[in-house]
Amino acid sequence: MGHTEQRTSADGGTRRAGRRVLVSGGAGFIGSHLVDLLLARGDEVTVVDNLSTGRRANLPASHARLRFVEADLGQALGAFGKGELFDQIYHLAAAVGVKLVIDDPIRSIDTNVEETSELLRFAVTHGPGGGGSRVLIASSSEVYGKASHSPFSEGDDVVYGPTSVARWSYACSKAIDEYLALAYHRKKGLGVTVARFFNTVGPRQVGEYGMVVPRFVGWALAGAPLEVYGEGLQSRCFCDVRDVAGVLPAMLERTETAGGIFNVGSDQPITIRALAELVIKTLRSSSEIRTIPYAEAYAAGFEDLQQRRPALTRIREAVGFAPRFELEETVRDVAAWMRLHGEKR
Repeated sequence: MGHTEQRTSADGGTRRAGRRVLVSGGAGFIGSHLVDLLLARGDEVTVVDNLSTGRRANLPASHARLRFVEADLGQALGAFGKGELFDQIYHLAAAVGVKLVIDDPIRSIDTNVEETSELLRFAVTHGPGGGGSRVLIASSSEVYGKASHSPFSEGDDVVYGPTSVARWSYACSKAIDEYLALAYHRKKGLGVTVARFFNTVGPRQVGEYGMVVPRFVGWALAGAPLEVYGEGLQSRCFCDVRDVAGVLPAMLERTETAGGIFNVGSDQPITIRALAELVIKTLRSSSEIRTIPYAEAYAAGFEDLQQRRPALTRIREAVGFAPRFELEETVRDVAAWMRLHGEKR
C-alpha cells in the first residue's frame, strides 16, 4: 500500500483504482462509520487508532482494502516511510466526552494539540506525488465556548471560562487545532478543511464518556431512572452519525472548502428533559426521570451551556448537506445496537 495503484483504461490511459486514505481514530464512533463508507466506495483505507476509546470490533474483521494499525498517532506517523502517500486524511483521533475531559485534562490536551500538529506536518509531504494530502480536521462545537446567542455561526467571536475550570481546556485545545490547520493552509498551501461537530449520535456510541443518548437508551432498556442534570432545560441539536459521516467525503471532494470551517450537525434543538421523555416513549420504557445537580454529576463549579445550535448555511451551500435521520429512528437504532452487542449505558 505504498502508492496509489494505476490500472490501464480502455483507451490506453490510466485511471486510479481508488483513493488511498488515512483515518486517525478510525475505530471510534464517527471514524468507523466513515471507514465503512470509504471502503464501500472503493478506497484503500489505513486506520490508526490506539483503542483508548475506539473499538477494533467497530471495523470489519478482515477486508482486502483495510489496514489497521494499533498505535498512538505520532508513533504510527513516525513509522510510515516516505512511500506512504495518502490522497486524503481524516483526523478524527481526539479526546471525547465532557466526563473524560474533566477526569483527565492532561491527556485530553496532549491528544488534541500534539497529535494534530504531528499529523499536519506529516500531511504536507505525504500526498500524491510527494505533495500535500487533502485533510479534514475534526473540531467541536465546544469551540464556541460560552456564547449565548443562537445559532452559532463559524465566524462568531468566542468566550471561554477561567483556566481553573477544566471543561474549557477542551474548547481551547480544539481552537488551537483550528488555528494550526488554517495556518498550514495559508503558509504551506495544505488543503485543510475543519469540521465542527455538534452532538453526533447513533449506533456504536457508548455512554462511558458522558454521551447522553446511549446513557438514556441504556437506562430505558433496563427500566432504570434516566438521570437528567440540572433542570434539564438546556437544549442540544442531535445529528445521526450516518448523516455526519456521509458528508465528510463530500467536504474533501470540493476544493473550495479548503481553508474553511464548517458546522456539521442538526439545527433542530431539543431540551435534555424532552430528550429523556422521547427516549422513554420511543422505547416504551417504564423508566422515570430523575434530576441530578451538576455538582453531583461532575464537580462543584461545573459550567454548562443552555443551548448549542449550529448555523448550517455554510455547509448547505458548499455540499448541499441535509440530515435524513429523525431522532426517534436514531434512538431505535441505538437501542437495537445495544441489545445486539449486550451494551449497557
